[in-house]
Amino acid sequence: MIKVTDVAFVRFRAPDLDRMAGFLDDFGLIGAERGAGGLYARGTDPEPWIHHTEEGPAGFAGVGFDAASAEDLETAARMDGASGVEDLDGPGGGKRVRLTDPDGFCIEVVHGRAPAEPLTPPRALPYNTGSERRRLNRLQRVERGPARTKRLGHCVVRVSDFRRSREWYASRFGFLSSDDIYLGDEQNIVTAFMRCDRGDVPVDHHTFLCIGLGEPGFDHAAFEVEDIDAVMLGHEHLRDRGYDHHAGIGRHILGSQVFDYWRDPWGHTLEHFTDGDLLDASVKPGLMDPGTALGTQWGKFAAG
Repeated sequence: MIKVTDVAFVRFRAPDLDRMAGFLDDFGLIGAERGAGGLYARGTDPEPWIHHTEEGPAGFAGVGFDAASAEDLETAARMDGASGVEDLDGPGGGKRVRLTDPDGFCIEVVHGRAPAEPLTPPRALPYNTGSERRRLNRLQRVERGPARTKRLGHCVVRVSDFRRSREWYASRFGFLSSDDIYLGDEQNIVTAFMRCDRGDVPVDHHTFLCIGLGEPGFDHAAFEVEDIDAVMLGHEHLRDRGYDHHAGIGRHILGSQVFDYWRDPWGHTLEHFTDGDLLDASVKPGLMDPGTALGTQWGKFAAG
């Protein structure tokens, strides 16, 4: 087993790369750079790319996770069914090991990507709350346009056998459970919000989920933005451009993120989020019902 440190990227296929590039720009991903392997887009954080599209029939093509070291990559190459260590495509180079999960999803473990120059995302001035006044003699004016994405936060897939899939991912990549979700009987766990194990370093409440309900396939990928203003501005920009809204705006219960979900032109669901919970390895898992998992603290988990 290794302990991956974060989700690195998601991959898709689409029949029209120009149309995908237009959507990615409106969604707030940056510099959709074309290479021999397709279309690569980044956020404002230093990762050289976080979303890849190759030309072909529309579909989900896999997810990558960051290894902590070159030695961990060598360990991954010794896992059952793994490829050897290979060159990674796309800006920034690096190395990868490819595996196939129990439902046939392509999983990559990567290391050594050269970072891109970080960019400064637009951000609101400090907020004045009812009990703390921080913005004095300055006017709050936010710039309209796409919600500039910072980074990829998590990926969710649907699987045919949750217990088998959770064991496969946890035993190889060291994922911890933040919240287990049961259906009916508390022993009938159908999904888990899983996070990376970085010891005393706080990480996102969830980095990966495999949901044991419905047909196997891609569910959604979530991209972090700077603040609530960015979520709201991104919502208005995508609405005005005529894209298909999937769910939100609201605040999740599990993970606490302020969320907004949209579909790309081929139906892949992508989320904007901000203000999520951060947990270190000392936090024990919760046991929750589906209503809590799909519930909101405000707003609704539905289009509107």
